[in-house]
Amino acid sequence: MKLAFLPQDILAAVNNLNLNFLTEIRLRRGQPVIVEYHGQYSYLSCGGISEHRNGALMCGDVAAILNRAMDGCVYSYAEELKQGFITVEEGVRIGVAGEYVTENKVIKTIARATSVNIRIPHVVQGCSDYIFEKLLKGGVQSVLIFSKPGLGKTTMLRDLIASISREYMKNILVLDVRNEIGGAGAGYYLGDTVDIVKSCDKLPSISSAIRAMKPDLIVTDELYGEDDIAAVKFARDCGIDVIASSHICVTEYLKTLPFEAYVKLTGINEMPEIYDKSFNSVNDNYAYDIGGRTALG
Repeated sequence: MKLAFLPQDILAAVNNLNLNFLTEIRLRRGQPVIVEYHGQYSYLSCGGISEHRNGALMCGDVAAILNRAMDGCVYSYAEELKQGFITVEEGVRIGVAGEYVTENKVIKTIARATSVNIRIPHVVQGCSDYIFEKLLKGGVQSVLIFSKPGLGKTTMLRDLIASISREYMKNILVLDVRNEIGGAGAGYYLGDTVDIVKSCDKLPSISSAIRAMKPDLIVTDELYGEDDIAAVKFARDCGIDVIASSHICVTEYLKTLPFEAYVKLTGINEMPEIYDKSFNSVNDNYAYDIGGRTALG
């Protein structure tokens, strides 16, 4: 069970929910437990969702929960903690707040954790169908998917990878920076032609993987900073298409990146906004279905 590290009372309450609609569990020391469920934040009570603080489950020692999530092996997660999060079984990502210890303007570790944000990954088959039909039906090209956090970029990437592998039999190299795309041992099935590299340093990893694995397409998440952009440019200079995600949403900056199309996610169950490389809209009416709920653009 991917949430087995939770305290028993919280785990029992979570098990009363439909996990298909659970995206976040927020635990703050000494505060009520809050979950994002069906896209809305609510309190968690013994029976499940509650709109009222009274009766909500309370969070105790956050550090103990985090230690259980790491199976007591803090050293194994030291590098991830420098980024403010860890990824545990089945791709569950745990963001950590507390005392950030820095050295030479770089985060060295996180001490005395006071709250965590547990993000639950999902596989939603078909959620990227609209993007595939608009941008990739005639062949693979370089695409950047962008949005603010929590709107399904990684879920979209997973589904696109599966569609491209199935449709084109392209060799796809997935650079899984946060252990989320492939699921950190979850065994997410991405396709028969997919190879996964796990690394936090995109540029040297892409350079080595291109020589070693000869990919037709590279897929990666969380572009941020000049080194990441340099990695994408290197792959494009080698004639390899790149599909990536980013939190950066500034249009004028995005226009300078080496992508042929851009996809903006605006909300769960909302149709993506699709643009060409000059940021001209290429959307049209389409019955967009994600997770069994349809939105018409």
